[in-house]
Amino acid sequence: AIALAGQWKYHKALSLLAFQSFGVVYGDLSTSPLYVFKSALSGLDKYSDEATVFGLLSLIFWTLTLIPLLKYVIIVLGADDNGEGGTFALYSLLCRHAKMSLLPNQQAADEELSTYYQPGVDRTAMSSPFKRFLEKHKKLRTCLLLFVLFGACMVIGDGVLTPTISVLAALSGLQDRGTGGLGNGWVVLIACVVLVGLFALQHRGTHRVAFVFAPIVVLWLLSIGVIGLYNIIHWNPRVCLALSPHYIVKFFKITGRDGWISLGGVLLAVTGTEAMFADLGHFTAASIRLAFVGVIYPCLVLQYMGQAAFLSKNMSDVHDSFYLSIPRTVFWPMFVLASLAAIVGSQSIISATFSIVKQCLSLGCFPRVKVVHTSRWIYGQIYIPEINWILMVLCLAVTVGFRDINIIGNAYGLACITVMFVTTWLMALVIIFVWKKNILLALSFLVFFGSIEGAYLSASFIKVPQGGWTPIALAFVFMFIMYVWHYGTRRKYLFDLQNKVSMKWILTLGPSLGIVRVPGIGLIYTELVTGVPAIFSHFVTNLPAFHQILVFVCVKSVPVPYVPVDERYLIGRIGPRQYRMYRCIVRYGYKDVQKDDENFENHLVMSIAKFIQMEAEEAASSGSYESSNEGRMAVIHTTDATGTGLIMRDSNEGTSLTRSSKSETLQSLQSIYEQESGGLSRRRVRFQVAEEEQINPQVRDELSDLLEAKEAGVAYIIGHSYVKARKNSNFLKSFAIDYAYSFLRKNCRGPSVTLHIPHISLIEVGMIYYV
Repeated sequence: AIALAGQWKYHKALSLLAFQSFGVVYGDLSTSPLYVFKSALSGLDKYSDEATVFGLLSLIFWTLTLIPLLKYVIIVLGADDNGEGGTFALYSLLCRHAKMSLLPNQQAADEELSTYYQPGVDRTAMSSPFKRFLEKHKKLRTCLLLFVLFGACMVIGDGVLTPTISVLAALSGLQDRGTGGLGNGWVVLIACVVLVGLFALQHRGTHRVAFVFAPIVVLWLLSIGVIGLYNIIHWNPRVCLALSPHYIVKFFKITGRDGWISLGGVLLAVTGTEAMFADLGHFTAASIRLAFVGVIYPCLVLQYMGQAAFLSKNMSDVHDSFYLSIPRTVFWPMFVLASLAAIVGSQSIISATFSIVKQCLSLGCFPRVKVVHTSRWIYGQIYIPEINWILMVLCLAVTVGFRDINIIGNAYGLACITVMFVTTWLMALVIIFVWKKNILLALSFLVFFGSIEGAYLSASFIKVPQGGWTPIALAFVFMFIMYVWHYGTRRKYLFDLQNKVSMKWILTLGPSLGIVRVPGIGLIYTELVTGVPAIFSHFVTNLPAFHQILVFVCVKSVPVPYVPVDERYLIGRIGPRQYRMYRCIVRYGYKDVQKDDENFENHLVMSIAKFIQMEAEEAASSGSYESSNEGRMAVIHTTDATGTGLIMRDSNEGTSLTRSSKSETLQSLQSIYEQESGGLSRRRVRFQVAEEEQINPQVRDELSDLLEAKEAGVAYIIGHSYVKARKNSNFLKSFAIDYAYSFLRKNCRGPSVTLHIPHISLIEVGMIYYV
């Protein structure tokens, strides 16, 4: 009985997730019947017969069977990265298993993250000549990054073209029905109004999409499935024969090169397929498979068969075959459903575009932009204002500029098949390096699906002059921005790495570092995960005073989707204990949203206190407290205060406060700043060393110094850097660094805003980087 109850609960949850996936994942794929036959037959005017229509139907059926069903549902959905999917999930897996990342800030400690390896995967590194060859040649790793970025940019192109073609195709019904039918100009105008409204509502978030829009898509799919069945019976039951691949051979014999070009229209039948993998993080592979096999696939096949049956007897109606094949009595309900389904499809790809940009941002491949977390309950639902308005302007430009579904379809098909092609190549590498299968199996996968997608890609490239240039132009613009930003970021990091302050120099200064140590904690933000950055020596050279506690903070991205909160902080020590210098590395995954954590200072103090206690316990077991294991980093849990030797209290409790060294002027400025910030003051807490615990006197002194510094106040020191190319640099490097990278840095968010540093406590240190 318990087993049956557990199975019932599992199946109920699976069905609910499958139902919700209709509103998020399948909006785009389900609206394809609006324009597939129209686009595919646009260049086949001289082949207006039943054999041509049956050949196209056979192509559509087998394309739906081989790419979405066989490739994605059966194979690719199994290549998730801890539940996450998409192009960057595959790249992340490769970076971890084959060390293909270009940023040199990875540490051995990262591999100990619970999300670093998939459950059940053998952690022993596989060594093969192919793997060593890829890891050794930096140019190949650069090519892989460019390949991934190109695929990501094509997804952004989808974000421009999907809303345009979906809304225009849905509203095209107004041209043939109603009071005499509207002209194309009016349809374009209404489409522009709908698109503006769609993008204007994005700031409200997409967390209601799954529940509100899922019934619309399900009703739409069932309706087009029933209408397709009706058309098969009413117009031409012989259309069932067209499922045989024999009709594909016959089709190409009749049409030749024109038939090959029409593949660009057939391709539109599988647009939106990549969303099944890209949106995997919001659902499960089982729920997405259930939804596709149970509803999507049969309903779409019935609808395409119904349209083909109608067209085989009404070839003159090819310009709007979907709406003209609908029985007149249900036209208006279907028109409303089509419009709503088009909006759902547009909504899902816009959300996916935000996610792609966020992932690029996390991997250091996109300028810093504002990321808004729009849901408290559904993790990963985000909104990026700058990208939203850029997409809106581009959508309106494409709508007004082209006005023709066929031309937009050429561009749309090219963008979609390029993303699928990139996924196929990355998947082949995943089969070798992550799944550790035979290289022949990966080659078989690559040859089989690569040849099918290559055929469609070649047909799409033929249509580059007829609108296909649009996604290529968009991709190269975004790719240029991404690569310039990544190149500049990498060069800046390497400069920091090469100009680190030597530990020998610090040790010769003594515990006071040769400067005045003032009360308080100084948080020095750096991108380095080891060593002392040049910004520190630059600061003390110009202002010979520093805080009694120094913490070098590095906020870095790790190639995993999520870093558990308990594994986020890595704490270590720099120099001997009496120097009171520490390092804190805060790690985030590419799906994590770095929210303004008002307890960051408290978490930091608790983490350092835990590290001090842990280090003392290890030293006691070795018999020498003075032996400091410098350079060692430890994962510190921040969810509880046990094992720190500290007691944390709210400052509004009745106990007296420790004297703060902050001046009255600074305290009044702090209160004014908090009032101007909307009253969102940080949580006021204070710490005490637990008196009843038996703590080593030296540990107690170190903890007391830490708490005294915390009460005195925390200052955030960050570099205000100017990056310039060296004088002997070539023209390309000078242009990339001095103009392109400099322009992007000036026009994106500052690091202090991205890191949520309070302005009242911020100190910026100017530095020039000659890279």
